[in-house]
Amino acid sequence: MNYVSRQTLERLPVYLRFLKSQSKTGPLNTSAKAIAEALGLTEIQVRKDLAAISDGGKPRIGYIIDDLVSDLEEFLGYKDVNDAVIVGAGKLGKALMSYKGFSDYGLNIVAAFDTSDDVAGTEEEGKPIFHLDKLEDLCKRMNIRIGIITAPAESAQYIADKMVKSGILAIWNFAPAHIEVPQTVLVKNENMAASLAVLSKHLSEQLMNT
Repeated sequence: MNYVSRQTLERLPVYLRFLKSQSKTGPLNTSAKAIAEALGLTEIQVRKDLAAISDGGKPRIGYIIDDLVSDLEEFLGYKDVNDAVIVGAGKLGKALMSYKGFSDYGLNIVAAFDTSDDVAGTEEEGKPIFHLDKLEDLCKRMNIRIGIITAPAESAQYIADKMVKSGILAIWNFAPAHIEVPQTVLVKNENMAASLAVLSKHLSEQLMNT
């Protein structure tokens, strides 16, 4: 696999989503310039990003959209289904379990876990919810490598420790808490407070200028 920066890696799904929308109704080909203009990026940046994952760009022709979509999906691993588990079967956890769009990105949530006896033993969208005590057994038995934390902040580190012990190598953390993991484990934090702060700051600046 070619090395790409984290910034590039975060842009690739944006390209993929745009190209998929174009492939349904648009032309067969596209260019780095067209992609850049549509997404508010620079042509040089788009060309550099795509060069890291595809050699399909041709002078005067550009990229064949379907081929570029295939290259992006293969590079991102979307053609290979990755099973995942959720810990924290509250409203957010259940919403993620119900979301159908993850399959487009090669993610399959197989089960959720919770410490509540009222929740454990139930289902959401046909997917089982187990007691947290069963996490390690299921992850090792099914070779699960992705864990999603949607539990309260005070439980996040405890859950992360259990995930690491269970063989999880990548954690998607929705809890508003910093977690410590070994260097071999990747953590992607979804910091809603930080995102809201950026939005609020932008809004206040715009209102001050009106």
